[in-house]
Amino acid sequence: MTKVITYGTFDLFHEGHYRLLERAKALGDYLIVGVTTEKYDMERGKLNVVDSLPVRMENVRKTGFVDEIIIEETLGQKISDIQKYHIDIFTVGSDWVGVFDYISDYCEVVYLERTKNISSTMLREQRQHIQRIGVVGTGRIANRFVPEAKLVSGVSTQAVYNPHRESAENFAEKWEIEAYSNAEAFYQDVDAVYVASPHETHYGYVKAALERGKHVLCEKPIALEKAGAEELFAYAKERGLILMEGIKTAYCPGFEKLLGIAGSGVIGSVRYVDACFTKLESVSNRELTDKKYGGSFTELGSYCMLPIIKLFGHKYEDVRFDAVHNGDGLDIFTKASFVFPRGIATATCGLGVKSEGRLLIAGTEGYIVAEAPWWKTTYFEVHYEDPSRVDKYSERFLKDGLRYEIKDFVNMINGRNNSDFKLTRGDSIAMADIMERFLRQEGR
Repeated sequence: MTKVITYGTFDLFHEGHYRLLERAKALGDYLIVGVTTEKYDMERGKLNVVDSLPVRMENVRKTGFVDEIIIEETLGQKISDIQKYHIDIFTVGSDWVGVFDYISDYCEVVYLERTKNISSTMLREQRQHIQRIGVVGTGRIANRFVPEAKLVSGVSTQAVYNPHRESAENFAEKWEIEAYSNAEAFYQDVDAVYVASPHETHYGYVKAALERGKHVLCEKPIALEKAGAEELFAYAKERGLILMEGIKTAYCPGFEKLLGIAGSGVIGSVRYVDACFTKLESVSNRELTDKKYGGSFTELGSYCMLPIIKLFGHKYEDVRFDAVHNGDGLDIFTKASFVFPRGIATATCGLGVKSEGRLLIAGTEGYIVAEAPWWKTTYFEVHYEDPSRVDKYSERFLKDGLRYEIKDFVNMINGRNNSDFKLTRGDSIAMADIMERFLRQEGR
């Protein structure tokens, strides 16, 4: 007898799950399926699981392919199970190619081709639609988005659009999705769009998606002009569509906790915010070669403006920009200085000058400091006048962190929660206004 084992969450049971189990069963005589617990899913970074463990196990059983169901609840359990049940073949979907190669020391490992174009669950009683997401753009952030989306239940990345056909096809082959160079066909085949194209194209792609009735998650900055941002959000509201700006820091648990503590009064009234984010970018990358839309502030300014806008609001009295430029006139280090009715703030960012990147929030009774990379907000401290008194806080930030904004995006589409307070329309419009002022001063 050939024994086969596979594992999964099997949430919102769909055609892809069914076909995986069908092919897994065909590999041998006896199929064991390990279904993960909610606790283990959280530990391994899987977010947004909807169905309970008993429901997920029953859905697996109903397929008729499974001879035995076990529960996966700890890291390292796979090896123990393989030895305990005398497994001959371990199998999972091809989107995990390479991840489980270590198991080949214990049994044969088979990666099964994943099912493309999942459109819905297979269960009539299941109310939640699986959102089919299409990605616009094939650059670095798009390549980080796809594996992060895999770890959010209720969403399936199914398509990529790039007007350059070869780029779309290379991206699609890598991630086993469909490639499009025809925009109309792309929009027709998805429910929602993730815009990860160059900055100057964001407005056009967001508007096109909204006009076709698609929900949109757009990388920062959502627009480079205030009027453009206002138009997009107004249009989305008018049509009952979700439009979110993807500044991942805004959606991560640690940053939400930090803002809550800053606003709780434990450091008194906030009077000063200093946010700095620098990294040394390759001079050949788009960020330092695009003379019109590149540079430090368009690339990193949104992160640094975020805590300032969240703590002081949108109505600043004055903003001044000071920048260091390279030979092409692009800013490689920029400091924006703000004056608000109840405090002052600085947002400093750089792609060609390295500085100590931290977030400092100063109040009348103490201060909060989060060292770099504060934009992931895994750890921060609260200090007081008494130097011996320090409150320390920590929070998980999983991998690239995009899964947090994807989770909130999907939940808002499905009406399961309201996360727009984390980054409001007003916040995004205010940052677009500041970005517009900066580009105007730079003569771009």
